[in-house]
Amino acid sequence: MHKRIKRILLKLSGEALSGTRGNGFDPDAVSLMAEGVKDACDIGAQVGVVIGGGNIFRGADASSFVSDRVSADTMGMLATIINALALKEALSKTGVEARVLTAIEMPKVAQTMTKTLALEHLNAGRVVIFGGGTGNPFFTTDTNAALRALEIEADLLIKATKVDGIYDKDPVKHSDANFLKDIDYDEALSKNLGVMDATAIALCRENDLPIRVINIRVPGNIARVIRGEAIGSVVRRRN
Repeated sequence: MHKRIKRILLKLSGEALSGTRGNGFDPDAVSLMAEGVKDACDIGAQVGVVIGGGNIFRGADASSFVSDRVSADTMGMLATIINALALKEALSKTGVEARVLTAIEMPKVAQTMTKTLALEHLNAGRVVIFGGGTGNPFFTTDTNAALRALEIEADLLIKATKVDGIYDKDPVKHSDANFLKDIDYDEALSKNLGVMDATAIALCRENDLPIRVINIRVPGNIARVIRGEAIGSVVRRRN
């Protein structure tokens, strides 16, 4: 984990784009995310991004008017495409070229996701933002992030959070929470540490893909990880 990283998959929550507002878009928060990705590109990394849709629509909060899980998940996947387009525009303002690839076909809005196309864009120096989840209901954006990371053969999956890494309990609610710097996939699963959902962690474990959890609100953190600094927490296979 102390070697330079060449290609990453960055997992952002939708809430990361809403800042302190809690929903919608905060221009400062969107700019902060874009600057973090630009920093990574400026030092030569290839960057893929998966964004959640919770700042626009969260299926769990729509149970009062959406009774069908498939419909709710579809609405959530569409929200991730809106966020992907927003980040693309923010990156464009920083001079970074990006493409949105989506699992849901909508050719007037974005390109349809294929591994070949994603790799072509990455190798050409473009940021690839994956929208539309996996294109299927019942899968989270965490799982989509693990899937896309494996498809693009990323060296590392970076999970962006609002805290400094992984704790044994929520550090916002518990002052005695213990920081966990280096843990095994099985420990993350057995202790239900909330790093990512179980399917995502299992995918990473099966393919030996490390997960680095960092505080996205600290400017320069993504670039620091790519340079090989051991910031935040890491989930990986330990012998």
